[in-house]
Amino acid sequence: MIDIEVLHRVSTTLAERKAADPDSSYVSGLYAKGTDTICKKLAEEAAETIMAAKDGDRLHLVWEVTDVWFHSMVLLSHFGLGVDDILAEFRRREGVSGIDEKKSRGTN
Repeated sequence: MIDIEVLHRVSTTLAERKAADPDSSYVSGLYAKGTDTICKKLAEEAAETIMAAKDGDRLHLVWEVTDVWFHSMVLLSHFGLGVDDILAEFRRREGVSGIDEKKSRGTN
């Protein structure tokens, strides 16, 4: 089971980094560069995750998925969202067929 508290601690740190000097913090630097840079970093990490999966390297896969989660949290924080917003959506979707859930959003 995921230690949800670690995700909350990371979220708190990410929020605090919004006020930090971009030269003193990697995350603050991402915030300062804006949405496009954060999205590019997330896309890079997603691509690395795919490559690790294709290589069958389980440890590398865990590292890359952790990077995807982290940079997803940076993006959420950038928009004033956090772990609780995602957990609420997971709760809403729990027990709902993926097919039905996608239909409810009008997506294919």
